[in-house]
Amino acid sequence: MMNCAMCGIHACKNGLENAPKNCPSLKEEIADIKELYKSEENYTIAKISAKLSTQYGRTRMEETMDFAKQCGYKKIGLAFCSALASEAKIIDKVFTYNGFETESIICKVGGISKEIVDLEKSSNPMCNPITQAEFLNKAKTDLNVVIGLCVGHDSLFIKYSEAPVTVLAVKDRVLAHNPLGAIYMADKYYKDKLFPPKE
Repeated sequence: MMNCAMCGIHACKNGLENAPKNCPSLKEEIADIKELYKSEENYTIAKISAKLSTQYGRTRMEETMDFAKQCGYKKIGLAFCSALASEAKIIDKVFTYNGFETESIICKVGGISKEIVDLEKSSNPMCNPITQAEFLNKAKTDLNVVIGLCVGHDSLFIKYSEAPVTVLAVKDRVLAHNPLGAIYMADKYYKDKLFPPKE
């Protein structure tokens, strides 16, 4: 069982000599997994990410562009939720202004009825993340950027995307797309919502 979230030592950051016995960092598989970083794509992504993670003072948008530039990615796919269409338009402008080519595709592409997943038909078509991914695959994007796809829809998009994926924004309708707001208030305002009384 792995339980890094509840570890108070985090020896993986400071030296494994103090690691608890059940620490995943002590597993034999680590040596084999390290070999995966030797593939060209993994090596490039890991190296650039490691370098960028130590550079502070930039927004996620700036960091995403730096990452794309340093990886040599020129064609950026934007997979966005219709609820963030105005934000997607600005993001598209920022990428193109900074020299990237973009392909953008909205979640409602195809106008597919929810009947396809045995839900009652409504005037609002179902989100279609698999098509978003397949169309960006066909466009041969170098990097795909998720902008506010719903929980689960983002999972399907990532599953079917052939290009590497990064997340620029996640949807949280209640907290202005800042889901950590609820976590920061988990022992206060959101306590009863996140830790409801058990029967």
